[in-house]
Amino acid sequence: MCRGVAGLLAWQILIMCHGQDAIRCWKQLSMRIRDPETGRSYFQKRLRRYEVAGHARELTFSCYHRYPLLSSAQTRQWSVEALATARRAWPLDLWAYVTMPEHVHLLVFPRDAAVQLGQLVGKIKEEVARRAIAYLAEQAPHWLPRITVRQGERVRRRFWQPGGGYDRNVVQVGALHQMIDYIHANPVRRSLVAKPEDWIWSSARWYAGIRPVPLEMDRTVPMYHYVTR
Repeated sequence: MCRGVAGLLAWQILIMCHGQDAIRCWKQLSMRIRDPETGRSYFQKRLRRYEVAGHARELTFSCYHRYPLLSSAQTRQWSVEALATARRAWPLDLWAYVTMPEHVHLLVFPRDAAVQLGQLVGKIKEEVARRAIAYLAEQAPHWLPRITVRQGERVRRRFWQPGGGYDRNVVQVGALHQMIDYIHANPVRRSLVAKPEDWIWSSARWYAGIRPVPLEMDRTVPMYHYVTR
């Protein structure tokens, strides 16, 4: 209860201070990477994150080359389990998520400004990649050459696209609800299901009052009456 009240108070203060619908204070930085074998170089984007107390964060990260590596129920389950582990270990509330065949969307609310979401996302990705690559090696080895890359003398397998993905800060309640709807509508836009709540690997079922669900959401979402139970 205290946690929810504190979150709502933070939102009220921020809404008074910021008149815009949302703050999308994210910036992509680029760093030139050179291949020592071919001599060719390319830019790898680096994400600048803004850790601000009271800001909700919309996070997106994708599979390597947007391959559909999260197409199986097993890999999606590992994604959910990694997210559940992370939320137990870090002081943050989970407000929405969806796991698509090639990317993941999260909407979280850090309860502590000291939380480094880049590290949190890294832990989630690391846990999923470790289990999923082992699964591919055993069940679908034809995928391995497509995710194998050489960095100098080192050969590694990439499950996730390098870089930080996308990270947007949000302070306005209206923008927050739009993001929740956007996240839940992903499977519908892709014609994977007819309704958002038909997609199991999403918080849409929780918002629709369907139980059980793979992950319970935190009931600290501002204007909680938005949730249909």
